[in-house]
Amino acid sequence: MNHPAFASNHVAVVTGAASGIGLAAAKRFAGLGMNVVLADLPGEQLDKAAREAAALSPHGPDSVAAIPVDVASLESLQALERDAIALFGRVHVLMNNAGIPGGTMFGAQEAWEKVFAVNLWGVINGSRVFAPGMIAHGQPGLIINTGSKQGITTPPGDPAYNVTKAGVKAFTEALQHELRNMTNCNVTAHLLIPGFVYTALTAQGRTEKPQGAWTPQETVDFMMQSLESDDFYILCPDNDVERATDEKRILWAAGDIIENRPPLSRWHPDYADAFKAFLTKDRPKIG
Repeated sequence: MNHPAFASNHVAVVTGAASGIGLAAAKRFAGLGMNVVLADLPGEQLDKAAREAAALSPHGPDSVAAIPVDVASLESLQALERDAIALFGRVHVLMNNAGIPGGTMFGAQEAWEKVFAVNLWGVINGSRVFAPGMIAHGQPGLIINTGSKQGITTPPGDPAYNVTKAGVKAFTEALQHELRNMTNCNVTAHLLIPGFVYTALTAQGRTEKPQGAWTPQETVDFMMQSLESDDFYILCPDNDVERATDEKRILWAAGDIIENRPPLSRWHPDYADAFKAFLTKDRPKIG
């Protein structure tokens, strides 16, 4: 059974909805009979995505709308909330999903600022703009923020992206703590942590899905199942990496602090053999 926030005629707003996970989520929500706002940068891709979602709605095209938004702009997000409510009424599901790749350590300042504006401030501002109204109407609601495993294990290669996704994790944890301690609050926050998903963000010139990757639809399937269980950390596997391996990688990353190892020791040549051995062991029990 789906989470009660996904009831027919409830309202969902999805950012980064023109493609990838955002589009897959918008289609799923539309298929459930929700009124869905697809929010992304303006253009034919967004309009096409809205048509695809509307084709799945049992209520017809009037239940789906495309609203151009720049999540890097607080004013644009505030306008998105006003427009969504004007179209469909109070919002029950907010999915802050928009994201872009980052920049190299000593790359252009503009690249760092852009990825922070979209990936981190877009999530923070989106949550802060929509949450008060979602709390006030009193019905069940969900705020789903798209993070990344790169925000937890922080592999080398894209430090700007990693920092923003680490920030999304910390913010969403704090948001859920705040919500669960509010009297009579029926809104919860959740952190979506995709695995390897074949999207425009990860394609890197490939025109066919790699065997190891999940589709956006598979990721949304897993997300919906996890939300039924009220999971906060929606840690998605993929066709290459099962949950047990993810758990060990996360534990090893935390162990850098506990064991006083060099940062990112998983990629340090002096610790390569130790990490390989760690992966073969049973995961130690916590607590």
